[in-house]
Amino acid sequence: MGVVMMVGIVVSNSILVVEFIRRLRADGKSVREAVALACRVRLRPVLMTSLAAALGMLPAALSHAIGSDTQRPFAIVIIGGLISSTLLTMLLLPTLYELADRWFGTGRKKRRGAT
Repeated sequence: MGVVMMVGIVVSNSILVVEFIRRLRADGKSVREAVALACRVRLRPVLMTSLAAALGMLPAALSHAIGSDTQRPFAIVIIGGLISSTLLTMLLLPTLYELADRWFGTGRKKRRGAT
């Protein structure tokens, strides 16, 4: 269940960033400007979403009470997954968006028109 929660948060954060990039692109910004601005503007909502979920799992990760032997490893893995996925969302996703636009989107159209 924790993995499903983590995947939902990651997808939600990715949608926040990509949708904002697309909105900026529709307003006439270049790909690079839209990606840079979206990462700056959407950093706080992405961090707050991931941080709230990670802090919610923190008591389970730090617990030493009876029965915590089964919950603690799951909580630690989920917290680590949230941290790493947040970093990937803010670093890898914009890079992949820009590359995909270059390969399949407007960058490809410009290359075909120039040749």
